[in-house]
Parts: sequence; structure tokens; C-alpha cells
Amino acid sequence: MVSIGSISLPKSGFDAVIFDCDGTLVDSMPAHFDAWCEALALYGAGGVFKEDVFLAMGGRPTRDIVVELNDEYDLHLDPEAVAFAKREAFLKRIHSITLIDEVAAFAESLRGKVPMAIASGGSRMVVEKTLRVVGVSDWFDEVVTADDVSEGKPAPDIFLHAARLLGVLPGRCLALEDAPSGILAAQRAGMQVIAVPSPLTSSSC
Repeated sequence: MVSIGSISLPKSGFDAVIFDCDGTLVDSMPAHFDAWCEALALYGAGGVFKEDVFLAMGGRPTRDIVVELNDEYDLHLDPEAVAFAKREAFLKRIHSITLIDEVAAFAESLRGKVPMAIASGGSRMVVEKTLRVVGVSDWFDEVVTADDVSEGKPAPDIFLHAARLLGVLPGRCLALEDAPSGILAAQRAGMQVIAVPSPLTSSSC
């Protein structure tokens, strides 16, 4: 077994490994949260998003989160406009992100031994740029994003699509995830799931 903090990772029993990106492989959630705060404030909705709620919604497409915020707080935000503003705000911060060492070490130990993929609820442009910034673009055989499926997490589509691209049955895939929606998505795909802990604070925008 390989450990991530208090979590042990199996060394066998799987034929492929699928990693979420933000909050699992890379420590990018603070940058994403700050980007959300900037984007929401730009559209007059500052102060509505608490960090624990943000982390609970992690992995879901940005537009879906905006729709839920509209419903929850009786807002009328344009999902496309907020998503664009949030993306631009994150890209300004992208060079502040780093790898999560324990997960990265696990991934690096498997290079050339088992097929590996990224399965992220982010957009392809942002995910691929994130992987380039932290220097791991060439570690993964496939990168699947919200742009590649009709239903984002917690639907299983992203994980199922990644398994298909890797040529491995979902039940033989190990998935690493940090967010509840991503964990549920991988479970719905029939995969063995390792939950990577996320820090919780009481911060809000």
C-alpha cells in the first residue's frame, strides 16, 4: 500500500488509474475559490459563496454551479458570463498552484506501468494549462474534461469515458477524487474510489 496522509493506496488490484485534477492531483482549490469570489463580486453576488460549500461542489462544471447558486440565493446570474469571468480570474492565478506531493508521487510511480487518465470537471483549456504549469502533461494517456461529456459530475460520464479511452473496464479502474460529486461519479461508474482529503475552512467570498 502507498499512503496519502492517513489514506492507503493499493499497489495492485487495478488495471488503470484515473485522477481528478483540482484538489486531488494539484493544490489549486484556493486559487479556484479566489477566482470564484472575484467573478461573483464582478456580477454583484459577492459574499454568497462559503468555502465549505465551494469545496462540496468541487468537480462540477462551473455553469452548473452558477445555476445552483441562482436557485439557492434567488439570483439571476448569467452562467456563461460568470463562467468566463471565473476562468479568466483563475488563469491570472494559475502560476500559484502546485502538485499535491503524495498524489503526484503515486502517479509518477505508475508511469509506464499502468494506463492513467485525468477526469476533470473543468474545461479542457484550463485543465491542460494546469497540467502544463505543474509539469505533468506527459504523465497521462488521456485527459477527459467537462467539454467531452454531456453530463458532468456527479454523473459517471467523465469516468466512464476515461475508462473507454484507456481500454479498461470501469470495475478494473482505481479513481482518486477529493470532492463529494466526483467521489459519487466514480462510484456510479463502478470504480474503486480513493477519497483524497480536502481542507475545510469557514472562509466566504
